[in-house]
Amino acid sequence: MPRSILDHPTLSRRYFSPRREAPPDIFWVDCNDARLACAYVAPHPAALTLVHFHGNGEVVADCLPEFAADLTALGVNVFFAEYRGYGASTGEPGLARILDDVPAIVKALPVSPGQLVAFGRSVGSLYAIELVHCFPESAGLIIESGIADPLERILLWVCPEEVDTTAPDLAAEVRARLDPEAKLRAYTGPVLVLHAKDDTMVDASHATRNASYAPRATLHLLPEGDHNSIFEDNREEYLAAVSEFLKGTARPDS
Repeated sequence: MPRSILDHPTLSRRYFSPRREAPPDIFWVDCNDARLACAYVAPHPAALTLVHFHGNGEVVADCLPEFAADLTALGVNVFFAEYRGYGASTGEPGLARILDDVPAIVKALPVSPGQLVAFGRSVGSLYAIELVHCFPESAGLIIESGIADPLERILLWVCPEEVDTTAPDLAAEVRARLDPEAKLRAYTGPVLVLHAKDDTMVDASHATRNASYAPRATLHLLPEGDHNSIFEDNREEYLAAVSEFLKGTARPDS
């Protein structure tokens, strides 16, 4: 059995949709029993670095080169974190296993945590939130199409009995490991929450809740698109919101 109910094979098999496509230039990160095939686009010496965690059915390669170019044009560097079992990474994905990889990702970067802005899309929001939870000195956090209630999402895929547990024990494990509310309430840095107002996959109420949890949050509901078209359908407004947010996070190297 896995160490955490959240890594139960049945849950991982149903929840995750890994694809095998490697980025062109791999930045390897070793995480105990796995090796992550990440990418680091860093054209700006001494600038902030966004640490980007993508959505479920995506891979780092999807972000290159276009999305990387859009972000670096804002004057920041971008590290694209890959998940276990995705792209060219080894290992098997699991909600808790990927969570445990976050500190190793940060420690592999050639900049201090104070120069990092965590950026999580969809399920990646859980890992971006974990980054600022583990490294509260991080310069900022961006949540895009994020999840405020992981248990709600998990129960769409499995019943507690299918992962050899009970409803109370599953809820307790989610609270112990994935609780966005507790982690966001503890983070005092600036937070930007982006969400398509008509998202039909992860309702915009998740964005409203996440924004209400963080002491220094800005909520920006985008008028067009859905969960998987939010960037393309709101490109200018999306990038303008990120750019404005980044202006408030810049700080000397710490």
